[in-house]
Amino acid sequence: MRKILAATALATAALGIASGAATADTFVPLPDGEKAGPDVTIKRVAESALISPSMAANGAGRVAWVSGTVIADVAATPKGDPKPFVGGGGADGTNNSSTHGSSRINTGYIVGCQVSVADNAISAGISGGISTTGVNAGGNIGVKIGPGEVKFVGVEGFDIIDKGTFHISYKDVELHIQGCGGYAQARAYTVVEIIGANYSKTTLYGQPFSIG
Repeated sequence: MRKILAATALATAALGIASGAATADTFVPLPDGEKAGPDVTIKRVAESALISPSMAANGAGRVAWVSGTVIADVAATPKGDPKPFVGGGGADGTNNSSTHGSSRINTGYIVGCQVSVADNAISAGISGGISTTGVNAGGNIGVKIGPGEVKFVGVEGFDIIDKGTFHISYKDVELHIQGCGGYAQARAYTVVEIIGANYSKTTLYGQPFSIG
């Protein structure tokens, strides 16, 4: 069993807002979720968000302090390799992964500016090549976002080199929203990729919540 603790990690997402900033902290409890896919079951528990005025005190920002725990039960995966296997002529190798040679879990938050981060918006964003930026405990990230945009903010991720139960727990990860001229919304995501002859990608989304 592996447990990753991203305690008080700072994800400073310069995502922003120009109006309607919160004037007091608002605690948002979020429901548990579960998604089953090929050789994996993903669960998210104890998720919450605390919405606060921005510490920048410029009247144009807000902060979401997010916490939660993700559990992935992986029933089967080929033994991982830190380097992707590439076949002849640069073709994808037998592990069906062009980016890494192991199964992998990633979790974080999707933030939208003046757009609902519903499933259709997420699908459109992924097909459009939205990038994912990861952060480590104690690190920080800055992301600019404009009206109608959706961006992914990574909290934690690691390779899975054997079957088992894997945890990612994080507390008070700070999403600092700046630069969005309208309402902002966010929701959690967790993606587990299982390499092998029957490559699969299973995604669990959380419930969307308003950042004001």
